[in-house]
Amino acid sequence: MLSCDILIKNARILMSDMSIKENQTIVVYGTRILDILDSGAEDRNGGYHAETVIDDPHLLWMPGLTDGHLHTSQQFLRGSLLDEKPVIWKRINVPFEASLTEETMALSARLAGAEMIKSGTTSFVDAGGPHIEAAAEEYLKMGMRGALTWQTTDGAKVPDGLRIDTREALPRLERFHREYHGKGGLLQVYYSVTSLMACTEDLFRTIFLAAREQKVAAECHMNEYASEVLDFIERYGERPFSYLDRIGALSDRFVAAHCIMLSESEIQTVQERGIKVVHCPFSNCGKGIPQTPRLLAAGIPVAFGSDGAGHGGLDLFREMRAFRCIMNVAYGITTGNPEIMPAKTLLSMAMAGGAQALMNSSLGAIRRGNLADIIAIDLDKPHLMPTGSLVNTLIESASGADIKHSIINGKLVMKDRKLLTIDEEKVLAEANAGMKNHALFTKAGAYAG
Repeated sequence: MLSCDILIKNARILMSDMSIKENQTIVVYGTRILDILDSGAEDRNGGYHAETVIDDPHLLWMPGLTDGHLHTSQQFLRGSLLDEKPVIWKRINVPFEASLTEETMALSARLAGAEMIKSGTTSFVDAGGPHIEAAAEEYLKMGMRGALTWQTTDGAKVPDGLRIDTREALPRLERFHREYHGKGGLLQVYYSVTSLMACTEDLFRTIFLAAREQKVAAECHMNEYASEVLDFIERYGERPFSYLDRIGALSDRFVAAHCIMLSESEIQTVQERGIKVVHCPFSNCGKGIPQTPRLLAAGIPVAFGSDGAGHGGLDLFREMRAFRCIMNVAYGITTGNPEIMPAKTLLSMAMAGGAQALMNSSLGAIRRGNLADIIAIDLDKPHLMPTGSLVNTLIESASGADIKHSIINGKLVMKDRKLLTIDEEKVLAEANAGMKNHALFTKAGAYAG
């Protein structure tokens, strides 16, 4: 009898081609999926012994989702941004983040990690924040997989707590990369600037060119607002992607968040350079509608991001459902094509698309040899069963609340909806106490006003 760490019997699996395989056994050993067998085949071959055995025919096993654009630092902005006018990040988010301490950033990371695990997200790309080492340590303790970066900005109107000049910014990112990239087999470090319009030309040129030279992934908020693009053109005489391409800053390791306001020439540049695009549907509704059908037709990898708790939470099932509605209204109705953004495409964006944003080809699919980042949805619920198409129902009706088990890097981090690597009750108590007792977390209302 062979040993393994986790044995999942009688499994129903969502495959990468969006077919459903029934009566399967998933064998997890170490950090990876060792094998996938027809149920019973493992016994005929001598069998596997595992300390953890999950045998529940009511579950659907699927790859964990990747949040391609998360703001760890904004967990305490929940409920503060919904009705605010643009540009929110300048007026609210930046002043709020400048007030964070190491302790409050660590607490925000614990909250974000708990929320992600409980909603089916097993990995993420953080957009950058202050005190990022504190967040990194918390994610390591929780067993979360993710890419992290310092918030890097030197704009004239940026608060002192966040502003950093070029001479300090690159060494800080390089030091963070040395200390945390690859740590625990879970963390990656990206280079980033917050936004082209929140930085001097010297800063974003230095950071992006260093990332390309050092072969480090880079990320940035790109083409999020019409006003942002117009301001950039006025300042530099060309569109953002055109400028970055001309100076040699773009590569297939560049993650571009939002990308709502793209010109045809910019779409061509994004395609040619292999750039990874991340849409944040709920957040982006107040800014514009991306040309996603055009991007996908061009073979551009597109992932989903939550844009942080301040924009309604970290549930990517909600983001997929919202995006389906947005695309149907914007493109499906006008073309008479209800399949303009089908469920299969949406799920692929959240799984395989997210894996590309994380630069990890071993994620996004349940297959032999891949990393064991997988989740189980409890289908034994009246809003999910019976169904004529389980894939469609995942988009129409499923939510993060339906996730029953979560495995990250071969470790069970949630079982029967109980978090195993963090004390959820304690974290919520700390967060609620902090919200009531510290002026920091009530400032969001003042900023918004």
